[in-house]
Amino acid sequence: MNIKLVTVGKLKEKYLKSGIAEYAKRLGAFCKFQMVECPDEKAPENLSEAEDAHVKEVEGERILSKVKDKEYVILLDLRGKELTSEELAKKIDDLSTYGTSDITFVIGGSLGVSPEVTKRANYSICFGKFTLPHQLMRLVMTEQIYRSFMIINHRTYHK
Repeated sequence: MNIKLVTVGKLKEKYLKSGIAEYAKRLGAFCKFQMVECPDEKAPENLSEAEDAHVKEVEGERILSKVKDKEYVILLDLRGKELTSEELAKKIDDLSTYGTSDITFVIGGSLGVSPEVTKRANYSICFGKFTLPHQLMRLVMTEQIYRSFMIINHRTYHK
């Protein structure tokens, strides 16, 4: 199975890079994991509606250029479905069981994603109503993917 995490912006913090690297290493026992960064679009502090749409459009094109047709795309979106760790594990397991071997998770930029990215997504999930920095969300998502594989394989990590 191939798991890809497509994100917007460059990860700068060493502690986040270190945490993601640790979970990526652990994931090697279960899947081929890769994180793909797309450049973020620079934007002024107070965006007009048109500027906001433009930033999302440019970042959306960058995201979609990293997604292949055969990939099942799971978008992290505030309007997505809230899942437990067990439900996410079941989703990944079901996809694998029924022939999906390429799953791509997408974390958009700080303004969100374009309608085109939302349309391309096969499924959307939400981690709750609270706001997390996009950089930290990468670590959280990588950990949850690892946790899912531990649940799928009946390992005790998730307890």
